[in-house]
Amino acid sequence: MAEAFLALGGNIGDVRSTFDRAVALLCDGAVVRLTARSSDYRTPPWGVTDQPPFINAVIAVTTSLAPHDLLARAQSCERALGRDWAHERRWGPRSIDIDLLAYDDLVLDDRDLTLPHPFLFERAFVLVPLAEIAPERLIAGVRVRDALERVDANGIEKLPPR
Repeated sequence: MAEAFLALGGNIGDVRSTFDRAVALLCDGAVVRLTARSSDYRTPPWGVTDQPPFINAVIAVTTSLAPHDLLARAQSCERALGRDWAHERRWGPRSIDIDLLAYDDLVLDDRDLTLPHPFLFERAFVLVPLAEIAPERLIAGVRVRDALERVDANGIEKLPPR
């Protein structure tokens, strides 16, 4: 079984309920097993800033799926939850976004998947929840908590449990 980290994000609709449904769809307890889930965080928009704040979280899973198959499963969950890439603006509003951040210690760069995620160490909205559940985890030789210290996390707010 491999260990993988996935980021969840969204800013349209009841995002926290959408996260619950996404985790339930993604993690069947057999081929993908949830091992940790961060708190939810309200975060300023990144990339395209003229939109509502996002809610972000990170989950850790163990999986028997290969990386591309895990990505395909995440994308299938996004579609099942109403994501429509054809009608979205890049980095714009969305109901759900699931990104594969890291898969074991695999380094991969092909047409469909780059691991670790190419923007992982630039995005506080990913590093804050990731550091909550895996602060000592090394990804590409960088400790998550150290990566978090290098980015501006201003404006990120931990949301209370529901």
